[in-house]
Amino acid sequence: MTSVSTLPNAEALFEDLGRRLYVDAQIDIPPDVREALREAAARESNRGARGMLTTMLRAMDVSDRKQTLVCQDTGIPIFWITIGRGIAIDGAAMLEALRRGVERATEETPLRSSIVSAIRRENRHTSTGDGVPVFHVEFSADIDYIDVVMMPKGSGSESMSFLKMLLPADGLAGVKKFVLDTAVEAGGRPCPPTIIGVGIGGSSDLCMTLAKKATLRPVGQRHPQAEIAALEVELRDAINGTGIGPMGLGGDTTVLDVHIETAWTHITLNPVAVNMQCWRGERRRARVYADGRVDIGY
Repeated sequence: MTSVSTLPNAEALFEDLGRRLYVDAQIDIPPDVREALREAAARESNRGARGMLTTMLRAMDVSDRKQTLVCQDTGIPIFWITIGRGIAIDGAAMLEALRRGVERATEETPLRSSIVSAIRRENRHTSTGDGVPVFHVEFSADIDYIDVVMMPKGSGSESMSFLKMLLPADGLAGVKKFVLDTAVEAGGRPCPPTIIGVGIGGSSDLCMTLAKKATLRPVGQRHPQAEIAALEVELRDAINGTGIGPMGLGGDTTVLDVHIETAWTHITLNPVAVNMQCWRGERRRARVYADGRVDIGY
């Protein structure tokens, strides 16, 4: 039996994390994304695209120096939470504390609230509302901490979300065609170069979740299954071959990477979903241990 520890001062801890992660994710772009953009600028053959990539790098430099947002779109606040073994936590209180943290971040920073009622278009100016923040909670026997990843999802990239319930007869060729077609249809609207997440399998809702979760993986980190890793590279190269380029203005780099997550599915189904993250690849991670220790990273 694994011993269980009660996390001390949990509500205050998670409220502060909600505040900090929501702000930091929009100011401090992950190092893998920065490096991918630098590499793209160095190899870019299109002069205009190279200038656009340089502007993106300059925007991050300004943000670093002045501690300002890289983009004005504060996005939909999304949390991915994995609870490991050996930690006792009031889950409802944890989620409420994270929500309060988002509200504090919006008021104290201050941030533009991008969240409105879907029907009345009312904005409470808190970056929260019914169903927002979005929380994905799961459990893992492989870790002894609570993993919290914040993703602020901007409108441009989130608008470019696609789902198709393919037939088994469509095979892998059908999956490849759908992903490539969606990238071409999206064009410059999701603020490329993007990170494209692809979900394959599961139910319709799981497939979309897998696609979004795939965008969280660091750029250049391949799927552990060789067959899927090879498909990621194939799709990345094919999409970059379209010439859409940074911000849709033409060039060699339309995506920084393509990541795939899969699940088993029904015998008569072959679902595939695509979700895109803009060039900033915003995310921020915290690991919370049973003794109250917190590690912040990406």
